[in-house]
Amino acid sequence: MERKELFQLLENAFGHIPTDGQRNVMTHLAAFLLSNKPNPFYLLKGYAGTGKTSLVSALVKVLPLLRMRFILLAPTGRAAKVLTSYSGFIAHTIHRKIYMQTQTADGSHRIVLSQNKSKRTLFVVDEASMIADTTSDGGLFGGRNLLDDLIQYVSEGEDCRILMIGDHAQLPPVGLDISPALNLQMLKTSYPITAATFELTEVMRQALDSGILFNATRLREKLAANQAEMPLLNLGSFNDITKVDGYELEELMQDTFGSRDFTKAVVVCRSNKKANMFNQAIRQRILGMEGEISSGDLLMAVKNNYYWLESNEGGGFIANGDILEITRIKRFEEMYGFNFADADVKLIDYPEHPAFEVKLILETITTDGPALPEPVFRQLSSAIEEDYLEEPSRRKRYAMMKKNPYFNALQVKFAYALTCHKTQGGQWPVVFLEAGINKEEQLDKAYLRWLYTAVTRATEKLYLMNFIDAFFEQAQAETTKEP
Repeated sequence: MERKELFQLLENAFGHIPTDGQRNVMTHLAAFLLSNKPNPFYLLKGYAGTGKTSLVSALVKVLPLLRMRFILLAPTGRAAKVLTSYSGFIAHTIHRKIYMQTQTADGSHRIVLSQNKSKRTLFVVDEASMIADTTSDGGLFGGRNLLDDLIQYVSEGEDCRILMIGDHAQLPPVGLDISPALNLQMLKTSYPITAATFELTEVMRQALDSGILFNATRLREKLAANQAEMPLLNLGSFNDITKVDGYELEELMQDTFGSRDFTKAVVVCRSNKKANMFNQAIRQRILGMEGEISSGDLLMAVKNNYYWLESNEGGGFIANGDILEITRIKRFEEMYGFNFADADVKLIDYPEHPAFEVKLILETITTDGPALPEPVFRQLSSAIEEDYLEEPSRRKRYAMMKKNPYFNALQVKFAYALTCHKTQGGQWPVVFLEAGINKEEQLDKAYLRWLYTAVTRATEKLYLMNFIDAFFEQAQAETTKEP
């Protein structure tokens, strides 16, 4: 097939008249898909509303005509669900596709790279801004360099290539200043790939009818111009973005969360401390939940866990960021000076996966940090180690501890309210967004990026909570005071 013919097929599948930028991408994609160069790699960057999703939808319709398979990937289960919904095809998390769990001689678990048996396959990777190139244990894929592993996995297949998609205005991975998977120069320097890129900047006309996307575009423009100054938002006559006060807020949350359809809404906060406060308020005042945790509670795993899933089940581990629902509480207990619960849970973003039993450590739920603080975990480890002191070898003692269910208790937080980093890659019809700052002098470029990422989590309705009037263009700020 010739490039011109492939371009025409992409344009026909697109469904409406493309912008100049989208036409450029189609030209690039035609060359990329037909390339015979080693390890073809295309980086598609674009802001919210610029048509990245429409291009992917067109692309997957055309690939069968090239006799090319495709695999859709995203960093989290929630992001994979979004990719599935707009592409019409099942998407997987990166870790469930490229990793497998093995057991070492001492019985401990280890994550290793799977073998890529794919042939003539395009790997479409969405939400690439979240993909780190570090190996810190606190990341989504603790102890592994996800970017390295992804590129290595794809390159080991026969005639495989990567289409990486992301928005560099979004938050980079935790602890990094930039998103390495969206940095073409770094990618070309670090990996043996044949790479090209394009960035979509023109917002599609129909997207500007949305107050959410209109304001996301304003924020992105301020970010690009390095203008960290008020006002940031314009409510205008849009009906999908609203500033709410305390009285309205409780009523709206009652209507939204009272239905217990937790796929519908989320509260987005800037700190774990604030998220904890909202989680407790929603549980107690709206859902009527009593006790530390209850059957029906929605949880998020905040640290990778390799113990509770069999190696052949769902990728073999529970990933940091996975959402779980408690289907049954079996018992509570206190051991080693800590509180635990045995519960049956199901993975919300993997409905085909049956419920399974876990042991939860409850101290994580209320901690103001992202997970159990390291000194606290060391305290638990020391208490557990005392049970194995008859074994003189410290190495063997540690191997025995790694089989202990309390040592492997799942670290979780409630998932009604989350920090922006934890919501990244996901979308909800309704988002309640807490301002995160209450003084104009707290505004900086990092906050602009945070706010842009948070605003673009909402697809239908965005409620703004605790935003001072300085955030809004004055005429709009005045009108939002009306009930």
